[in-house]
Amino acid sequence: MEPFMPPPQIYVERTLALIKPDAIHKAEEIEDIILRTGFTIIQKRKLQLSPEQCSDFYADHYGKLFFPSLTAFMSSAPIIALTIAKYKAITFWKELIGPTNSITAKETHPSSLRAIYGTDDLRNAVHGSSSFTSAEREIRFLFPEAIIEPIPAGQAAKDFLAIFVIPTLLVGLTELCKLKPADPVTWLADWLIDHNPNKPKVMKNVIVEEPQE
Repeated sequence: MEPFMPPPQIYVERTLALIKPDAIHKAEEIEDIILRTGFTIIQKRKLQLSPEQCSDFYADHYGKLFFPSLTAFMSSAPIIALTIAKYKAITFWKELIGPTNSITAKETHPSSLRAIYGTDDLRNAVHGSSSFTSAEREIRFLFPEAIIEPIPAGQAAKDFLAIFVIPTLLVGLTELCKLKPADPVTWLADWLIDHNPNKPKVMKNVIVEEPQE
C-alpha cells in the first residue's frame, strides 16, 4: 500500500494591476472583467504619479530607449492601481492582459485586455507584475501598508468562517432551538438571509485619491 500523501497546499497569490492613463475611461469595464475572471480586488487606489515616482516604479527599465516616453506617459494623467488576488494570480493576470505590444496582442491574443483596450507598445492600457518579486515591490510601492505574503487558501477559509459565518450561524441555531418550527431547514435558511451581516462586497480597503492640481 502506498503511503498517504496529503494534498498540496493551495495559495492565494496577490499581484499588482494598473489601469493606465489611456484606458482609465474604461476602468469600470476592466474591473468587471477582472472580477468575472475569478480575481478578488483587495485594494484600489486612484492617483497621479509624478515623473520621479514613475522613474522609481519603472527602475528596472532605466536606461532603455523607451524609458523617458514611458515615465512621461505614466505621469501624464491619473491611473488606477489595484491589488488583485487569485490562485496563481501573477500568471493568470499576465495571460489575461496579453503581450506588451497591443498591436501584437490584437493578432495573437485578440481577447486579451491589451488587444481590446490598448493602442501600441506604450499605450497598452494595463500593467501586470512580471514575477512574485516584482509584485511584492510594486504593491509595496503603491500600497505601503499591504501584506504581500501568499495566504494558504484553506486557512483563509477557516479564518473567514470563524469571523464572519459561525457567530451568526450560532445565533440562528439558538433561535431555531427556541422556536422549534415545523420546517427547521427552511426556517433557518430564511433566518440567515434576513440576518446576514456580510453583504457582498467587491473591494476592501479601497482608497480613492483624486489627483492634485
